[in-house]
Amino acid sequence: MPAYKAPLRDFDFVLNELIKVQDVIPTLPGYQEATQDIYTSYLEAAAQFCENELAPLNRPADEEGCHFDAATHSVTTPAGFKEAYAQYCELGFPALDCDPAYGGQGMPKSLAFPVMEMQCSANVAWSMYPGLSHGAYSAIHAHGSEEQKAAYLPKLVSGEWTGTMCLTEPHCGTDLGLLKTKAEPNGDGSYSITGTKIFISAGEHDMSGNIIHLVLARLPDAPKDVKGISLFIVPKFHDDGSRNTVYCGALEHKMGIKANATAVINLDNAKGWLIGEPNKGLSCMFTMMNAARLGCGMQGLGIGEASFQGALAYAKERLQMRALNGVHSPDKPADPIIVHPDVRRMLLTQKAYTEAGRALTTLLALQLDIEEKHPDSAARQDAADLVALLTPVAKAFMTDNGYTAANMGMQVFGGHGFIREWGMEQLVRDCRISQIYEGTNGIQAIDLLGRKVLLDQGAKLRKFTKQIHKFCQANEGNDKLTEFVGPLSKLLKEVGDITMAVGMAAFKDKDEAGAAATDYLRLIGHLTYAWMWARMAEVAYAKLGQGEDDFYQAKITTARFYYAKLLPEVEALKATIKSGAQPLMSLGEEQFAF
Repeated sequence: MPAYKAPLRDFDFVLNELIKVQDVIPTLPGYQEATQDIYTSYLEAAAQFCENELAPLNRPADEEGCHFDAATHSVTTPAGFKEAYAQYCELGFPALDCDPAYGGQGMPKSLAFPVMEMQCSANVAWSMYPGLSHGAYSAIHAHGSEEQKAAYLPKLVSGEWTGTMCLTEPHCGTDLGLLKTKAEPNGDGSYSITGTKIFISAGEHDMSGNIIHLVLARLPDAPKDVKGISLFIVPKFHDDGSRNTVYCGALEHKMGIKANATAVINLDNAKGWLIGEPNKGLSCMFTMMNAARLGCGMQGLGIGEASFQGALAYAKERLQMRALNGVHSPDKPADPIIVHPDVRRMLLTQKAYTEAGRALTTLLALQLDIEEKHPDSAARQDAADLVALLTPVAKAFMTDNGYTAANMGMQVFGGHGFIREWGMEQLVRDCRISQIYEGTNGIQAIDLLGRKVLLDQGAKLRKFTKQIHKFCQANEGNDKLTEFVGPLSKLLKEVGDITMAVGMAAFKDKDEAGAAATDYLRLIGHLTYAWMWARMAEVAYAKLGQGEDDFYQAKITTARFYYAKLLPEVEALKATIKSGAQPLMSLGEEQFAF
């Protein structure tokens, strides 16, 4: 497989020409030093690390996997992982967007997100170790006591310690109300925690000196369901260096991300400390889960980019048949497969989904920066509402599209794509989990429609669609953008009508919302990407004739492809949404038998 190259030019495009982060970032308190030059230097350093250190480890680590020693309950990561992590820490990347009060560099999320994408492209299994740690940092920073912050954050920020989140149990995945892990008070402010957690990413490894587990458990006499869940800090090692009774019982045997230690974690009266208020653990954990959901979206994006790069390089070199309209390369025995329309369909689908996803994640990262730092409370709330609305879209739409892109990349390689040594089938396997964990994409769809749209009578959705409407109004007289603005305006109105219809149907029968949810999320995803592509075309048209015309013309051409070949999926989505719940719910359970 061709070596990964970070798309630095496209990062520059979305950051500085499309989203224009430098119009906002220097105005936010604490970000005055985050100049365009600073962004450039960090991204170049991250690109060098990902290209030269992480990417070469990707396939060998998949072949080797992690090693579990049952006698010592220890896990050894693949060759090179520990050394790469040490270099990552030396470069200061764990501290990039962390609080300077605890040793962080205080950089914006809009800088951290491209760094995360590069890691996901280069080596997604490795990226999960620091990714989970950052989530633990975020939860403790948001909900921990001052003593807890002082004790744990500096070493999480430096990378000396790593972190996990321990939610899932053998009988309990999405429905955390079924959780059984118990926490008994010890009388000294600590708790004895007993239970079993499964599917714990980066749950045990040799890359850091300590692992800080964030564990959901129930206090004695806690209310039933999710109202009785509390969150606890459970370190692998205590301050005195003694071992806590939290152990890895096994590693899961998985389809992909084999170089990440997905562990069964057993807690046997392990000592832990309550974080946040009793029985409020789920709201604390959501700080980490929401970050993880955006991280999942970045995995779909990053793997889609890696697959596109591999497929594009192969399509330019692989010779098969002649172009349908005549010989393309007369000096060769056959033409490169990039001349064939179906290969171009796959490459352009990868390109269109990836570049729109990059634009969306940059937009969301800037909103996170505004939500955290803007002095105006209304601006902070607007940013928070947009992030809340689009987080399930970023998680589900981007991972579905990333998996599509990975499969298409493998397809471009033909039979070679199915062979492990080319690396393309690994991308398919590694991407598949992103549609499942941190709440399956079906759960994301229910969250979007049920909680983010219908629960507030569409208030967040209206804020979002007003931005799109404003863009369409501003470009009504722009002849160059008519081909984009017209379909976008039409879809915008249709989304409003469909949302109202689904809401009215769900008021009478809640199954109507469940039946519509997955298609509805994909509809909102296409609305979002169509807006991103229209905006990218607007910028590209304005830049033509100023140099780099090939780059900008490619943006316009890809926008046309998206509108012509991918956006028409909304017609099918509208039809399936309107068909309602009856086709799904009318078959009796016994009739499923065979």
